[in-house]
Amino acid sequence: MTIRTHAVVVSCALALCMAATAEGPRPHLGPIYVVEVTVDSPAEIDALSANGFSIGNVDGNRITIYASVDDLLWLKVDGYDYTVIEQQPSPLAPKGGAKALGQYHSYADLTSALDAYAVAYGSGQAVHPDICRLVSLGQSAQGRELWAMLITDNPDAEEFEPEFKYVGSIHGDEPVAAELCLYFIDYLLSHYGNNGRVTRAVNRTAIWIVPLMNPDGLTAGTRYNANGIDLNRAFPSWPSEFSGTLFDGAPVDVQGRQPEVQHIMQWTAENSFMLSANLHTGALLVNYPFDDDSKGSGNDAPTPDDLLFENIAERYSIHNTPMYTNSSPSFPKGITNGSVWYQVDGGMQDWNYRYAACNEVTIELSTTKAPSASALPDLWDDNRESMLAYLEAADIGVRGLVRDKVTLEPVYAKVEVIGNAQPGFTDPDAGDYHRMLLPGTYTLKFSAPGYKNKRRYDVVVTDGRATRVNVKLKPLVVKTDINGDGKVNAVDVQLVVASILGESKSAYADADGNGEVNADDLQIVANAVCKG
Repeated sequence: MTIRTHAVVVSCALALCMAATAEGPRPHLGPIYVVEVTVDSPAEIDALSANGFSIGNVDGNRITIYASVDDLLWLKVDGYDYTVIEQQPSPLAPKGGAKALGQYHSYADLTSALDAYAVAYGSGQAVHPDICRLVSLGQSAQGRELWAMLITDNPDAEEFEPEFKYVGSIHGDEPVAAELCLYFIDYLLSHYGNNGRVTRAVNRTAIWIVPLMNPDGLTAGTRYNANGIDLNRAFPSWPSEFSGTLFDGAPVDVQGRQPEVQHIMQWTAENSFMLSANLHTGALLVNYPFDDDSKGSGNDAPTPDDLLFENIAERYSIHNTPMYTNSSPSFPKGITNGSVWYQVDGGMQDWNYRYAACNEVTIELSTTKAPSASALPDLWDDNRESMLAYLEAADIGVRGLVRDKVTLEPVYAKVEVIGNAQPGFTDPDAGDYHRMLLPGTYTLKFSAPGYKNKRRYDVVVTDGRATRVNVKLKPLVVKTDINGDGKVNAVDVQLVVASILGESKSAYADADGNGEVNADDLQIVANAVCKG
């Protein structure tokens, strides 16, 4: 089987009925077969994915595909020999009314367990009450709630602290993620006040945990949601569906997306998460962005924070011995760049990083997607320290408050590290920012519409807690009469253009007074001329 043969067959046959649409991945309804096939090159993986096949895993030249009956037909026509390893729907059969950790929970059981924690630790019945809140982010396609648990020392207050999230079971056939989230909730709540590390993490961080993003898929026993969509292929793709950031005013593009994706996107945009992970099974590794930077599977696609991502990924894997010593040569230390593994279009972690400036990784917890419930305690033992250590990484780098110099009110500002193209943002409610950085010396730039830019030089980040750098931004005084002749006209526009092009260096061309002459100044003066 060669990629040339594949391309010919696909162009004649698969394209007629299988290609993903501009609205996102095509639905997979009816019986689903999980199959393994052998490919000759990473390019072949991308060709299959581009033509609507849902890739679940890549291990060397063996890939796992989720296939409908029609998909199997076209695989056969295309010359692939496949091995069926599972058929879906294949719902779990958890013990009725399961409450204990170490058992698989149905959606109803999980809801009951979360309710019990919320009552005990959110309303005064526990030793350390009032440190959690249970909320619904919205409903799934079939009307089930997407539960989110907030754990922090003052859950009703907006505090100067980083915001963190774990999101589990975006694929309904990967229930281990939901169970480990439940374990972690129990661990934080039951150890608060008697374990120093847990107490510090809860006091210093707003910790959000969504155990089950795909309740319909879990209930049915399928990878997909009730509409047959792979939710981790259904987020906006860069750059075809978005190119700006939340701070730039790019809209939260939820229109026409799956309800579960809409709720997670809206929730992310309404908060200021700076560190995150989504939990899966089917492999044993930590995968970090970029999943897709148009380089193709098998090729490294580093972010501007590549070394940081390697660091935080290893903070997780090093405490999980089976993961860290993963025998696959493709995953030294149990970590990998996403694109090196295989390219994913429409994944959640890339959207979080590119759009919301949230550093997110994908954690694969077990090579077996749904092992026996008897394996859950051992999996928790393997991951307990990893989950806590990864959460503690939210405490590194640089942080501070950005306020208006005159009113001292919080400012919604962009925080940039000179030499790094990835921006960060302050929380618009509190004005605090939390920028994860490795030890080193940095120059920071703070900017916001209506304010003069400010830089802080020689900011030293150590290996301990984040360095504190507070900033007060000075409101701008806008001037549009660039040449001072008492009139605002085309001459003033020309002076700004000349300064932008480097034909003059007049400081007067800085219309907004932020210390730079750029397109914003030109827009200000041009608008004034038009209103003239």
